[in-house]
Amino acid sequence: MFDGKTAELGLSSNLLPYPQVQDSEAPEMPYLIVQSPFVQPMKHFHVIAFLLFCNLHAQCVYGQQADTAQFPAHFSASWIAPPRVSLQDYGVYHFRRMLHLQRLPKSFVVQVSADNRYQLYVNGHNVTSGPQRSDVAHWHYETLDLRPYLQSGTNVIAATVWNQGRYRAWAQLSLQTGFWMDGALRSDTSWRVLNDTAYTPLTEGAHITGPFEALDAAQYPWNWQQPGYDDQAWPHAILSEKAIPAGNAPAGTRGLLARNIPLPENTPQHFARIRRHTGVNVTDTFLQGGHAFTVPAHTQATLLIDQGTLTTAYPELLISGGKAATITLSYAEALTDDKTHQKGNRNEIDGKSLHGNKDRFVADGGNNRLFRPLYYRTFRYVEMQITTGMAPLLVKDLSSRFTAYPFVRQARFASSDTSLQALWDMSWRTSRLCAYETYMDCPYYEQLQYIGDTRIQALISLYTSGDARLMENAIRQFDQSRLSYGLTQSRYPSGQLQVIPPFSLFWILMLHDHWMLRDDPSFVTARLEGVRAVLDWHATYIDSTGMLGAMPHWNFVDWPAAWPWKGLDSLSGVPPSALTGHSAVLTLQYAYALQQAAILFRAAGDNNEATHCEALATGLNAATYRACWNAGKGLLADDPSQQQYSQHTNVMGVLSGAIPPSQQAALLQRMVQDTQLVQCTIYYRFYLVQAFKKAGLGEAYLDLLQPWRNMAAMGLTTFAERPEPTRSDCHAWSASPAYDLLATVCGISPSAAGFRQVRIAPALGSLQWVEGAMPHPRGLIEVRFEKKGNGLQGRITLPPGLSGVLTWKGQQVSLQPGTQTVHLAAAP
Repeated sequence: MFDGKTAELGLSSNLLPYPQVQDSEAPEMPYLIVQSPFVQPMKHFHVIAFLLFCNLHAQCVYGQQADTAQFPAHFSASWIAPPRVSLQDYGVYHFRRMLHLQRLPKSFVVQVSADNRYQLYVNGHNVTSGPQRSDVAHWHYETLDLRPYLQSGTNVIAATVWNQGRYRAWAQLSLQTGFWMDGALRSDTSWRVLNDTAYTPLTEGAHITGPFEALDAAQYPWNWQQPGYDDQAWPHAILSEKAIPAGNAPAGTRGLLARNIPLPENTPQHFARIRRHTGVNVTDTFLQGGHAFTVPAHTQATLLIDQGTLTTAYPELLISGGKAATITLSYAEALTDDKTHQKGNRNEIDGKSLHGNKDRFVADGGNNRLFRPLYYRTFRYVEMQITTGMAPLLVKDLSSRFTAYPFVRQARFASSDTSLQALWDMSWRTSRLCAYETYMDCPYYEQLQYIGDTRIQALISLYTSGDARLMENAIRQFDQSRLSYGLTQSRYPSGQLQVIPPFSLFWILMLHDHWMLRDDPSFVTARLEGVRAVLDWHATYIDSTGMLGAMPHWNFVDWPAAWPWKGLDSLSGVPPSALTGHSAVLTLQYAYALQQAAILFRAAGDNNEATHCEALATGLNAATYRACWNAGKGLLADDPSQQQYSQHTNVMGVLSGAIPPSQQAALLQRMVQDTQLVQCTIYYRFYLVQAFKKAGLGEAYLDLLQPWRNMAAMGLTTFAERPEPTRSDCHAWSASPAYDLLATVCGISPSAAGFRQVRIAPALGSLQWVEGAMPHPRGLIEVRFEKKGNGLQGRITLPPGLSGVLTWKGQQVSLQPGTQTVHLAAAP
C-alpha cells in the first residue's frame, strides 16, 4: 500500500551486471544480464543445478549434476530481520535506510532479495518486486541499478517485506522472514524496520494461493517510503543469518543465486464497463479516470465491474475522505447462477452473483489514499462493496496494472476461417496468464507449476515468443525437485508434496522438446542423470506380464467423466487399471518416454543406455499389444481384462508405436467417432492431435477443435481446465491451439536437433488459405499457403542459415534460406 503520489516505474531495462558497482570492496561474482523483456532473448543461459538439495520436507535429491557456471565465493552483507517477532509467522514489515549523496554516482547497483517476498522503493518510487520464486536451496536475488531514482542530498531506500506464515501459498517456500541487500548498499543493523499491524490476513477460499488482505488505513504509516518521513521511533533491524551462495549452502539453509528470468510485465489498464450498481449512481466514465463519484455518509453501495477479459493484475483503488468506510473488493473469473450454481455464459450477469476471494480496506479519512494489495489478483469481474459511516467517501479511480511473465508474441496466424483468430488470441491470453515467475496450471486457484501443464506451455512459449528462459527455469526446477528414489515431484516449487509418475515421464518429453527446438546440448546432457533415475524407477515395476504392475503415488492421466474427482488424488483422473496394475496407457507412456530418452542418450554418446531404452520400449509395446489388442474392435483395451476402452490408450499406442503404422490412421478415424470410448478431454487432446499428425491425419485437426469453439461460444476469454462444468476458466494445458495452429496447420516443426533444419508440412483441412510465422533462434520462419484447385501454392521464408524440406501429399521440396515460392499439383 502507498499514497497517491507514489510513482510506479518498471526497472526491467536496468538489470545490470555486478562489475558496474562502484565499490572496491564488492566481491567478484558471476552475473547474468537479464535484458528488458521486450528485446530478443539471449541464446544461452547457464544456471547451476546442484549435487544435493533438501527442501523443507528434507527430501533428498537423487544425484544432481552441476552446470558449468561458478558461484561467488561469498557475499559481504548479511540477512536482516525485524526484532522481537517470530520470523516464521505472518507479518508485513517495512525496512528503511537513509542515504546521503553529495553527488550522484554513475551507477548504484545492488543485489536484493527477501523471504517470502518484497516490494522495493527508492524515494517513493515503486521500483520492482521479487524475488523470483524457487526453493530455499535456490533462492534468487535481483540485480538492479538504482541510479535513475536517486537524487543529490537525502535519499531513502525502502522495502516492504511480507511473510505469509502458515497461510502461505503452496507454491511459496520459505526459511524465515528476512531482507537482504548487497553491492552499493548493504543490509545491516543501520536499517530500521516497522512491524505493520495494519495488515490482517484474509484466508477464506485462498488456502492454495495464499491469504488475501484486510488493511486498516488508520494504522498504516502513510508516506513511509519518502525521504521526509520520520522513522526515529522504528527499531533497528537485527542480523538474522549469513548470506551464502547457493553452491556453498549446506542442506536446509538458504542458498542465493542470481535471477535468471526477466522481471514481470507491469502495464496500466482500465476496466471495460460497470455492469450494475446499487446505492450510488455511477457511469462507465468513472473507469476511464478523472470522473470521481461520492458515496454519501451512512450508505451501502455495490458496483459490479467487468474487465472484459480475464486478467492477472494489481487492482489500484484511489479514494479520499470517508473515515471508517469499509471497501471490499471481490474477484472472480466468472459469475455463478443463483439457482444452479453453474457459471453458464460468462458474459451474462442476470440472476447471477459473484463469489470469490476478497480484499478489504478501511479508510482513515485521508486524501489520495491509494490501496493496492501486496500481490496480484486474477479476475474478470470485480465487485466493489462500500459501506460508509459518518463521512462521505470520494472514490476517485479504480484501475489495475497487468502483470505476467513478459512474453512478447512474435508469431502470427491468419486464415480464411476468421473464427480461428479468436481461438488464436484466447490461447495466447491463456498462456500469458499462466506464466509469472514460473509456469502455472491456473492463475486463480493454484498458481502451481505442474509438469503436465508446463510441457504444453513451454512449447507454446517457444513457438509464439521464442523465449526459452522460463522453460529452462522449469526444467531445472523439476530436476531439483527429484526425490531420493529418482522421481520428480509433479509440481514445483511446492510446499505440499505430490508425486505423479506420468508427469516425471513427461518431464523427459519436455527435455526432448528443448533438445529439438534449442541448440544447447549441454543444457540437456546435464540432466541425463535425472532422466535415467526416472526411467529406472519405472523399470522396477515391470512384472512378469511385461507391463507395468501397480505403482504407488497418483498415476493421473486425464479428467474424462469416467474418471472423476473422488476426493482423493490417487483415485481421481485415472483408469481403474492404474490402481490394480497392467494399465495400457501407463505402460505405453513409459515406452514413449523411453524412446525420447534414447534419442538424448545416443546424442550424448551413451549408446549402451540408448540401446537399453529402445529395447525396453520395444518389449513394453509388444507386451501391451499382445495383452490388450482386441482384433474384433480394432482397438487397444485399457488393460488385459479388455473391459474398458479409452481414447487415451489408443492415442498413446499410436505415439509409442505399439499399434503398427499400417493400422494407425484407420484406428484413429474410427476412434474419434466411437462415443462409447472414454473421451480425451482438453488436456489429453494435445496428445490426440500429436497422434493424428504422426498417422498422417493432420488435415483433420480443425475438426478436433470443437471443445475450444464451445468455450468461445460460452463467453470465455481464456480456455478452461475441462469441459463444463469446470473449476478453472484459465488453464495452461488448454492453450494448445497456440502451438498447433503453427505446428499442425502451418506445419512448422524441427527436423533436426537444435532446430538446425525445418520440416514444413501444411495441413489446411477445410481452409482455403493460411499464413503464419514463428520465431526461430536465427529469425522468423514465415509461410503462406493457398489452395489452387487440387494443388497448393505457397511462399516460404526461412532465416539465414536455416534449410529444410516442404512436405505435402507425398511430395517433397527442398527449402533454402530466404524466400521461395512453390506450386504443387495433387497426385493423380
